[in-house]
Amino acid sequence: MNFYFEAAKTLDRMDAKQGSIKGILALCLRRTGRGLQPSLSRLKSVLLEVIDNSKLMKEERKLSSMNLVLTLVHDLLLARGIQAGDGPLKQAILRHKTRLHGEFQKIKIKRGATSNEQLAHNGDERAALIPRYVRVNTVTGTLEEAIDHLKGFSKDMHVPNLLLFSPNTTFQDDPLYNSGKIILQDKASCFPALVLSPPATDESVVIDATAAPGNKTSHLSALMNNKGKLYAFERDRKRFSTLRMMLSKAGCSNVLPINTDFLTIDPNDAQFTSVTHILLDPSCSGSGIVNRLDHLLEAETEDDSSKDDHRLEKLAAFQLMFPNVKKIVYSTCSIHATENERVVGNALDSEEAKSGSFRLAPQNEVLPTWPRRGYPDELNSPDHASSLVRCLPGEDATNGFFVSCFIKASDNSVTKKRKEMEGEATEASQPKVHKKKKRLKRK
Repeated sequence: MNFYFEAAKTLDRMDAKQGSIKGILALCLRRTGRGLQPSLSRLKSVLLEVIDNSKLMKEERKLSSMNLVLTLVHDLLLARGIQAGDGPLKQAILRHKTRLHGEFQKIKIKRGATSNEQLAHNGDERAALIPRYVRVNTVTGTLEEAIDHLKGFSKDMHVPNLLLFSPNTTFQDDPLYNSGKIILQDKASCFPALVLSPPATDESVVIDATAAPGNKTSHLSALMNNKGKLYAFERDRKRFSTLRMMLSKAGCSNVLPINTDFLTIDPNDAQFTSVTHILLDPSCSGSGIVNRLDHLLEAETEDDSSKDDHRLEKLAAFQLMFPNVKKIVYSTCSIHATENERVVGNALDSEEAKSGSFRLAPQNEVLPTWPRRGYPDELNSPDHASSLVRCLPGEDATNGFFVSCFIKASDNSVTKKRKEMEGEATEASQPKVHKKKKRLKRK
């Protein structure tokens, strides 16, 4: 019963808003080794109605915690039964098993739902349009192995090794999930690592500047074939613990987790001077999240306290200061231009970008077949919009997301441009010589 007690405490903390949702969920995961089922969030209101209609807590006085009863009834009706010994609390629930199932079926009939998926509702109808995305972790297995084991899916057309399932599909007890061979990750969340695509060589040196909880970090590790060095920064101690656990489960041996703020390191430190690729996906308003498929969230947003526009600006400019960096991806799970296009525009106008000759990668290098691009009206140069990627919940079958990619101009193009500028400056500084025209003698 230990898991159910801890799960109930987790729900209590979320109800009381005792910290950020991510932090509360991470604490439960660390203490129990199990995450909470997403269906517990999506069907919470239905389960509460079932419990009330069955008069369960009135007849079983020992069941005093609503959230404890909620987790037990959830597993009885929607999972593989209550995974605990035959103690008094489990027996109290099982005595009402038939009635609980009956009340659940009554609600389905009343609402015209033919499946649990139709019954599920999390407060945002757009969430029902998002498939259950599963990324095959090629660090520990292959796509072929996953396909042989899994059923009822289709392959994604934009992200390699990404599979689509019905939105209500669960993997809590799946051996591939529990062994880290598959990772639950929204499609849009896969875009940043895919766009960065660092070289899969032993010489590669990459930074994930804001790494926790670790999905994008593990994706980068897979794209690098677990080679080279991948520095993963996370400033929060609790989230750092979650990051390390995630990376261990995913088998990412090329990752070096560092529990410090990325902004405090020295870009010219010998340890980081050889960094060529950087991924920056900072905490933001989370305004694009309508259904976080890999976590239990009732209000599907990031904690607003994590939003810091000034920090976003500093991070975007700071990453441009690394002496040998060639490619940088900046992304958010926000739909607000203030956290997206305007941050990109300010970064391009910064001294760091100008001195380092950074520009936006062209569309053909940033998910070229993805149709939704940036907002031209929010950019100083509207032509830059085609270089940016946007996802909108309810329209793109993903959560809301934004991706940009900065690349350093090649040495040849920089030299050419510098010579052109120097030539223009020289020409402008020289006085004009007016030659006298010779008069033609008439014959």
